[in-house]
Amino acid sequence: MGCFAFLKVIMFIFNGIIFLAGGAILGVGVWVKVDSGSLLGFLNGIQGAPVELSQLLNVGYLLITVGGVLMVMGFLGCYGAIRESRCMLLLFFVILLIIFIAEVAGAIVVLVFQPLVENLINKLGDKAVKSIKKSYGDNADVTGVWNTTMTGLQCCGFNNYTDFTDSPFHKHNDKYPAPCCKFSSCTSEAARNLTVAGCFSRLVDLIEENAVVLGGVGLGIAALEISAMVVSMILYCKIRSK
Repeated sequence: MGCFAFLKVIMFIFNGIIFLAGGAILGVGVWVKVDSGSLLGFLNGIQGAPVELSQLLNVGYLLITVGGVLMVMGFLGCYGAIRESRCMLLLFFVILLIIFIAEVAGAIVVLVFQPLVENLINKLGDKAVKSIKKSYGDNADVTGVWNTTMTGLQCCGFNNYTDFTDSPFHKHNDKYPAPCCKFSSCTSEAARNLTVAGCFSRLVDLIEENAVVLGGVGLGIAALEISAMVVSMILYCKIRSK
């Protein structure tokens, strides 16, 4: 097998996997949206099911978008390689290049404009605290999202337990959510003594603890994208010279 044929096979297999994965993701997204009534009925029929499970329906739009993009990319790569279509290979290269540039630009913005990012996070924190004080314990969606987040990260509020002071939950029960006291009786004194970390600081710690893994995954994805662009351009140039 010559180098050109080998690259065609590699390009076809690589993009075939992308296409199939995109189709699966798209199919799940479409099913979630089309059969939302049945899914909601199933979720509501589960005894003790958390209220926040109904929010899974909103993920359908994201799945449809991601699946559609992956299918387009996979099709362009497969068709361009097998049919030796320079147009398809060029489109595949351009789309992948745009995605790669967007990723690099996002990383640069985070690094260069760190003070701006911190300012945005502070504003987000203010909004989150206001939402807690206004709706936690009264709005099922807000309450469910925060309960899931606090349970998963083993944290309390955005900053700490004081975020829940004067919230509907605190006013009605005269205590704080169970995660703020490690799921024991959560009075003001217990919450103050246990000092469970806020969810934002826990998230930062989690990212720092897994920085090496996240960096490796990011570099791996970047390497795959660059390799795919290089292979598509080699095929493009080879087809041109034939």
